[in-house]
Amino acid sequence: MLSASRRLWQASPLTYVALVLAVAMSVFPIYWMFVVATRTNDTINNVPPSLLPGGELTTNAGRVLANDHAAFLYGLVNSVVVSVAVTVSVVFFSSLAGFAFAKLRFRGRGPLLMVIVGTMMVPVQLGIIPLYMLMVKLGWNGQLQAVIVPFLVTGFGVFMMRQYASQAVADELIEAARVDGCSTFRVFWNVVMPALRPAAAVLGLLTFMQTWNEFLWPFAVLDPDTPTVQLSLSLLATAYYTDYSQVFAATAMATLPLLAVFVLFGRQIIGGIMEGAVKA
Repeated sequence: MLSASRRLWQASPLTYVALVLAVAMSVFPIYWMFVVATRTNDTINNVPPSLLPGGELTTNAGRVLANDHAAFLYGLVNSVVVSVAVTVSVVFFSSLAGFAFAKLRFRGRGPLLMVIVGTMMVPVQLGIIPLYMLMVKLGWNGQLQAVIVPFLVTGFGVFMMRQYASQAVADELIEAARVDGCSTFRVFWNVVMPALRPAAAVLGLLTFMQTWNEFLWPFAVLDPDTPTVQLSLSLLATAYYTDYSQVFAATAMATLPLLAVFVLFGRQIIGGIMEGAVKA
């Protein structure tokens, strides 16, 4: 009986084949991007194409940084500022609101939560025109605060942290902190926030990636003088002649911060999730 149960949970060779194929299909586009970034335009269209990296990465990267029209380095710095600001704000305010909805009792909590969940059902594209008119009225058109302030908190983040806080934070811990004389904010910061760390790490990673890859709203509200990295990439790709080696080199450089964030914090996120699962 025990051996049959073990066989039930053992992976078959077909499972490993499927996993290898899935990983290869996921990694190959990234690998091909770096291959093209290390080649010249003359060798990109070769048939059959070369699957090995070349030696032109430094040259292509230098041409990207020297391109004044795209202002790639400036766009890269702007994206770092915007992504970090939005991520920190979303994690903090979503955790605070999630704690309030999960553990505090106040009038109108249920209807207000439904309104927040309802905002998740509205496509972002529907709000671009009124939001753009608001940015123009505030005089923020073409400035970085126009892509930061509207996204300082999200309905998805509030709902996610609320669901996690309702399960991960015991009411007894909050009552004990109250008995010790802690204020509401101190209860949140010293008791609730450490328990929310696994979910906060996941929310921070998702928010950073989404903000970094955002194109539509920065394209609508910013101008070429104040680009994000995605706008700089579009400027490189919309020239009269598309220099694919330069475009792919810039794309590879724009991907590196995302890979760095995942490499640096991926283990902490996975470890935090496992820690939260063991505690639960």
